[in-house]
Amino acid sequence: MERDLPLAELRRARLMTQEQLAADLHVNQASVAKLERRTDMYLSTLRRFVEAMCGELEIVAGFPDQPQVRLRGIGELTEDERVPDAP
Repeated sequence: MERDLPLAELRRARLMTQEQLAADLHVNQASVAKLERRTDMYLSTLRRFVEAMCGELEIVAGFPDQPQVRLRGIGELTEDERVPDAP
């Protein structure tokens, strides 16, 4: 899989349809299509999208004078917002 992908291509690379992802997110297919076209969204929304594809969202900050830093606690979901585990 390529390392730089738009959301729609990431979903396709994970062999998921918009309908499957919508069911996992408890939204309709049109909402997934709209989300995939967005260029700006809440981090918690992006995290839910990635977790619905069985992934984990990591946010990394890069600086020219030091190694990359993984940021924690940004856009994290509460227990009520988490996507339920697949059966």
